[in-house]
Amino acid sequence: MTLRARFEARVGDFDLAVALEADDELVVLYGRSGSGKSLTLRAIAGLLRPRGGRIEIGGRTVFDAEAGVDLPPQERRSGYVVQEPTLFPHLDLRRNVLIGLERDIDAPGRYEELLRLLSIEGLDGRRPHQLSGGQQQRAALARALVRHADVLLLDEPFSALDEALRADLRAELLRLRREMRLSIVFVTHDLREAHLLGDRIAVLDEGRVLQFGPRDEVFRRPASRLVAELTGFSNIFEGERRGDGVVVSGLPLRAALPPDTAQAEAVDVAIRAERVVLRRLDPEGSLPENCFVARVVDELAFGNTHTLHLAPEGAGPPIAVEVASRPYEILGVAGRERWVVELPADDLHVMSRAAGAGE
Repeated sequence: MTLRARFEARVGDFDLAVALEADDELVVLYGRSGSGKSLTLRAIAGLLRPRGGRIEIGGRTVFDAEAGVDLPPQERRSGYVVQEPTLFPHLDLRRNVLIGLERDIDAPGRYEELLRLLSIEGLDGRRPHQLSGGQQQRAALARALVRHADVLLLDEPFSALDEALRADLRAELLRLRREMRLSIVFVTHDLREAHLLGDRIAVLDEGRVLQFGPRDEVFRRPASRLVAELTGFSNIFEGERRGDGVVVSGLPLRAALPPDTAQAEAVDVAIRAERVVLRRLDPEGSLPENCFVARVVDELAFGNTHTLHLAPEGAGPPIAVEVASRPYEILGVAGRERWVVELPADDLHVMSRAAGAGE
């Protein structure tokens, strides 16, 4: 099923302007707290009335400011799940899921199928306090879906759970999307979760969609410096376009150049820490293109990865490098301070400085 949403809303002194769509896919709304992600879901669900625009769910217009259409939440065929499961404590699982559907003769069949899909069969008679956190959230998903939802709206539904449960429920969610051919809009401020789940990602900040596109495009080719910062680029440098490349901190670099940059224009140059390469070359010898000599000044270990911070000995920028445990051991990183650092041309992303000027 499809979702098409383009609207503007105002809540207090906060302005929201959103344009996004989902077509049998999982779209992640990603951004900092207060960026407008939850308000976007509320508007789609019919819990917040936009002041302008249009929303379509499953080919039906559920909101159109110009035509005066504003369907109530129960008529929008959207399932809505928030961070807390909000199950009724005095009702068992079956009655929690089927509440309000007593006259729907098809609901019990859908209920049984959903319990199978969500792996909570056999728990019908249990009340919320007798269910684990993961089972409660699965029950909340079942309640959202049992009403023939065309789009599922999830507002950080796993954030209160421990990581093992979150991993299980992410896998369940992806399986559910495949089997039910659902469009899902999923809110998170967890960068890893956004990357794990999203077919497409909308990056929001201060009520605006800064970039909306396929996951890898957003993470590898951010539209502006701000998007790069929000999506976890550790290395973002000021540079200048020169000839067929750029110059960063006195170091000429070959890089793919965006067509909207002019000669000698100020640009931002970004590369992810995991795309930087440490090379076991002689620092005193002749260096290949896009290479410079740097010295390790700090190191942090995070589970199976090591993040090194290196300072250049000559031309070149200060750089963060992320190395997985196995390469770290093979390269003998712990026993060496001076490295030849390579910034591969294909992994350098050049952005016009003007692209971020209005953000």
